[in-house]
Amino acid sequence: MPSSPTLTALVAGPTGAVGQALLTQLLASPRYARVKALSRRPLSLSHPKLEQLPFTEDIASLGPALAADDVYCCLGTTLRKAGSKAAFERVDYHLVLDLARASKAQGAQQFLVVSAVGASLRSPAFYSRVKARMEQALQEVGFASLHIVRPSLLLAERGEWRPAEWVASKAAPLLNRALSGELAKYRAVKVEAVAAAMIELAGRKAEGVHRHHLPLGS
Repeated sequence: MPSSPTLTALVAGPTGAVGQALLTQLLASPRYARVKALSRRPLSLSHPKLEQLPFTEDIASLGPALAADDVYCCLGTTLRKAGSKAAFERVDYHLVLDLARASKAQGAQQFLVVSAVGASLRSPAFYSRVKARMEQALQEVGFASLHIVRPSLLLAERGEWRPAEWVASKAAPLLNRALSGELAKYRAVKVEAVAAAMIELAGRKAEGVHRHHLPLGS
């Protein structure tokens, strides 16, 4: 008979587009016996596996409550929503690093994070430079396994109107067919596919630092 799952997952940002899809899939996954969700807002679902943790700017203050085997980080915002470069950097860089360091201190061995295609320290885009700095800093935390997932345009049903994303999503089916080979990493991807890829990567138990574009292998 198959053994019962014993692993614990911690997901940060479970109310965002990727985070919602990820939380649903983690709860359904036979890999995990327990799923902890670090969230500012009350979650709209309940499940025997699920434990909600209150989000705090001082993440380390949660102490042993952060204990988990695999940490999934979906923290992120946009420059428009953040209101300033400093506020954006606070979420997409500092809070990500705070989570990584605090969860590592509680014994986490594997960290999986959503970054972005085109992340580069030399990018002319502030957004891409912050993502690259975040990736670089995570490598110094010392996880046995670090998976950095770099999706392109995310396709999701959102609660807010984003005109540019709406136009791009309508064009995505045609554009995706034209993007092959080295360009496949620029294909728009559904948030459910990002979530599934992260869970698959966690199951590989691959030590070291790994960067992934979607679909996996592109």
